[in-house]
Amino acid sequence: MDVPDPDLPTSPRSPITPYLRPHRSRAAEFYGFVALTGTSIAFILYHFWALLPDSVIRNLGVEWYPSREWALLIPAYSVVLILLTYFSYWALALSATPSFSDLRTITDSYAHVPAQGQPNPYLRQADPDALPELYDIPIGLVNRVLFRPDR
Repeated sequence: MDVPDPDLPTSPRSPITPYLRPHRSRAAEFYGFVALTGTSIAFILYHFWALLPDSVIRNLGVEWYPSREWALLIPAYSVVLILLTYFSYWALALSATPSFSDLRTITDSYAHVPAQGQPNPYLRQADPDALPELYDIPIGLVNRVLFRPDR
């Protein structure tokens, strides 16, 4: 019997080489830190501008700043923009939905229906040794089975 060399990498007794992980960039961490820091500073400056009196802002050396009415208009416009975005997406989805009388509400271009002029494949499934073929069931057949008049 041939004994494998323990130093070969295919040997079960060979030492396992350490898994080298692929190098990942840490740019996303830095971008996240910069975004968090920038938005925090902007949030603090916004509140200082909105709440501090004019004399304090002038003493800090700021010569010009926007009117205080924008302290209310910016959040109000932002809320309106968000609501308008939700409404626009809802309206687009509603306009893209076909009507109830449209055939696209029942089937689509990927439906697998049996070809016309061939024997009914649904009756072939009644044979005891038959392997079922994959077809979409037509809506008329579904309605006849579910909503029979004898029910």
